[in-house]
Amino acid sequence: TIRCLAIGAVQKANSGHPGTPMALAPAAYALWMHVMKYNPGNPHWFNRDRFVLSNGHASMLQYALLHLTGYKISLDDIKNFRQWGSITPGHPEHGLTPGIETTTGPLGQGIMTAVGMAIAEAHLAACFNKDGNQIVNHHTYVFCSDGDLMEGASHEAGSLAGHLGLGKLICLYDNNHITIEGDTDLAYSEDVAKRFEAYQWHVQDLGEKSNDVEAISNALNRAKDITDKPSMILLRTHIGYGSPNKQDTAAAHGSALGEEEVKLTKKFYGWPENENFLVPYDVKQHMQKTIAGETLENNWNNTFEVYKTKYPELAARFESHLKQELPNDWDKNLPIYKPENGPKATRSVSSDFINAVEEKIPWLMGGSGDLEPSTETKIKSSGYVEKGKYENRNMH
Repeated sequence: TIRCLAIGAVQKANSGHPGTPMALAPAAYALWMHVMKYNPGNPHWFNRDRFVLSNGHASMLQYALLHLTGYKISLDDIKNFRQWGSITPGHPEHGLTPGIETTTGPLGQGIMTAVGMAIAEAHLAACFNKDGNQIVNHHTYVFCSDGDLMEGASHEAGSLAGHLGLGKLICLYDNNHITIEGDTDLAYSEDVAKRFEAYQWHVQDLGEKSNDVEAISNALNRAKDITDKPSMILLRTHIGYGSPNKQDTAAAHGSALGEEEVKLTKKFYGWPENENFLVPYDVKQHMQKTIAGETLENNWNNTFEVYKTKYPELAARFESHLKQELPNDWDKNLPIYKPENGPKATRSVSSDFINAVEEKIPWLMGGSGDLEPSTETKIKSSGYVEKGKYENRNMH
């Protein structure tokens, strides 16, 4: 159903990327149905797991999952894929579509954002969790592509994530060997597993198990058990899986399959060839009844109510972190400069400002490219974020 929704939406739009959703459907099903915690009834529930589709061109994979699991994305929204004014644009857009955690498109950027999300989770957990009252405890999951891992930005983010030991960051690499121009060996031949092992990640190579839901689910759960380093799962996938003439080719990457190829592919799947946007009743029932999202959120709400009773000041501060609303007196202690004081370097003025407001804005974090003695960006009341010291507010 996931595959055919993706194929159909791209075909109707005559634009998009059908091949990757066709390849990653089993991995996405494994994650969303067997591993990840979320509540379709409230996409903003704080302690949900985060999902980032770094290969954002595969957006129909995510839209199909959101629709099937009960988010407010209708079948008509799926049919309007990539159309002006729809909530199902060509790449996922945060703030537009329920359940989309971050806008993705520029390759490598999704991985970088996910590393930031994992740092945020670790920081909040260190600041607010108490024994027996774990109010911050969620994972960040990422699907990424060859294109993502070719980009230098992903290397920098991967290095930092490993250095910080971000154990709640789990990435699945869609290793399909294909770009729009052809095979990845045109420009890319590195050993990704060795690279991420060198970055101090936990690495699992599942080889050719791209259709093995159980093996993928087990690998994701093994990754969850590794708490002192991020995880990378390599999966050798086949772009355009099931397309008799376009599987494992660039033709399945960035354009519709074509009406005849769609029918042939559906025949391979054992799907009604002339049915478009078919969602069998039992599929939707299955996809929604196995998700205990409301129960998960209610349990968390109960935990937070106990927390508020035991730690009222921390709870109020936690809520202010989430709202990120400036308190009325945030600027009470701002420095004032007069001409007679003489000249002052703007970086020193910046430092004065940061340290004048940091107490009133406790969610303010910062840093520079290991240049703080020159740039003066340090929050002086805090140390640096390091592995095991996530409560700090300065970043190396």
